Amino acid sequence: MSDDRGAGASGVILSFIMGALSGAALAVLFAPRSGEETRELLEDKLKESAERGKRLRERAVEKGREVLEDATDYLDKQRDSLEKRRDRLAAAVEAGRQAYREEKEKM
Repeated sequence: MSDDRGAGASGVILSFIMGALSGAALAVLFAPRSGEETRELLEDKLKESAERGKRLRERAVEKGREVLEDATDYLDKQRDSLEKRRDRLAAAVEAGRQAYREEKEKM
């Protein structure tokens, strides 16, 4: 059943993309500008989009680094906490063994 939903969603997305491309093509064909002006406008828009994409990529990379740093810090803290608990448990077990030995010697 999930395959049907995925096919429906991809169909909607594909329809949206095809509609957008058709609209863009018609806008270029019926634009009140000359071909040269239209090409310059498209070139400018493409450059703007490329710059926006570059900025978004840089922000995403920076955010990824921050998340990685936070995760690393969290894991380090958890590792330290586990080591402390392990040491306390080992000390408690040793203390229990020592107490057992002492009690056994008294008998």
